[in-house]
Amino acid sequence: MADNKYHQERLETPPPPAGCPAHATWSPLNSDYLADPYPIADELAAEHPVFYAEKLGYVVLTSMEDIEAVFNDHETFASVNVQDPVFPLAPGAQQILAAPDFNPVAVMSNRPEPDHGKIRVHTRQGFSNKRIKTLEPYIRQRSNELIDEMLAAGSPAEFVDAFAFPLPGETVFRFIGFPQSDDEMLKNWCGDRKAFSWGKPDAAQQVAIAEQMLSYWRYCRDFTAAKRDARGDDLASELITAHEQNPDDISYQEVESIIYGLSFAGHEAVTALICNTLQCLLPRRDVWGEICNDPTLIANAVEEVLRYNSSQISWRRLTTRDTTIRGTEIPAGTAVFLNFASANRQADLFDDPHSFDIHRQNANRHISFGKGVHFCLGARFARYETQLMTEVLAQRIPTLHLEQETFDYFPNITFRGPISMMVGWDS
Repeated sequence: MADNKYHQERLETPPPPAGCPAHATWSPLNSDYLADPYPIADELAAEHPVFYAEKLGYVVLTSMEDIEAVFNDHETFASVNVQDPVFPLAPGAQQILAAPDFNPVAVMSNRPEPDHGKIRVHTRQGFSNKRIKTLEPYIRQRSNELIDEMLAAGSPAEFVDAFAFPLPGETVFRFIGFPQSDDEMLKNWCGDRKAFSWGKPDAAQQVAIAEQMLSYWRYCRDFTAAKRDARGDDLASELITAHEQNPDDISYQEVESIIYGLSFAGHEAVTALICNTLQCLLPRRDVWGEICNDPTLIANAVEEVLRYNSSQISWRRLTTRDTTIRGTEIPAGTAVFLNFASANRQADLFDDPHSFDIHRQNANRHISFGKGVHFCLGARFARYETQLMTEVLAQRIPTLHLEQETFDYFPNITFRGPISMMVGWDS
């Protein structure tokens, strides 16, 4: 099971591929790229569709064609590294995560075939349209409660803390089956996970995050054990039952690990997506007016946000064997960075790609949820949540507007959404 750990450090990497163009200074953690990745990604793609990023240690792919080819060839391009730290861990963090009972295993995004397919059959059932739509009353009720609290406190308001962070987190916790009384504790434990797997935290930050991860894993194990004797109408109960009926397809430890991984993946990207949606809609007052007057436009508007200003602008793979990309020989063991920021605004795929258009007919041509066997399991869930939240906000606060023009972003290589966002409304 050692090779199947949920998080791994892969310290031995091959040298840069011979003959591959190299970029000495670019990194997705550079401040200018964090602030606005799209014009820089466009320039990088124009220079070299395939290049080696020296500061990152990854081969970078920029075109939709190449990224889709990678996603569709899971045997050559394994997903095993998507939850791994980008950079080596400090000794203090390593020691904490070496605890004998910290043993989550790779299950969905980072589990290769054929095991991934067997597990996905059972998790996919939990993400059915019927199950997702059972959450609509909760999402609407909780949205209105948070809006009531925001309106009562008065304009302006910090939107991330008031709405965008609590609502997706609480929704996925209800989906899994976590008790509402544990919400604040769980949100605190999940808050810094993106720094661990996709950022570059310092040694002290790594230790703090590792302690949270260990506490959270122990909570998930205790919660899963308790659910065995107290089933409910929730995903955790369904997964335990699936294990009991199909133990060769999904193990008990894999059930624990799905619960551990889903609670982060199920809300972090949605928090960013709802913020990015407002960033795109609110400054364009005519477009926001269209949304307020016709909620049927929201579904395609969210697809355009996923293309134009996605909450996930990259993903990773690791080559399992020697391969060739655009004539460049890539050796086995090479880390590959898939740059959605360039592909989602590719001029030969999207007319006027740097313009935001909620009526764009091929807006859903984006690659933000991946493709192939590892297509994001929660894609339907994320879309549905964001559409409902946008609809309720448009109904309740049609005069909603942004109170700032520039934003700060948490430094990481994959997830993109503002750290904070001030909004206002007419009283």
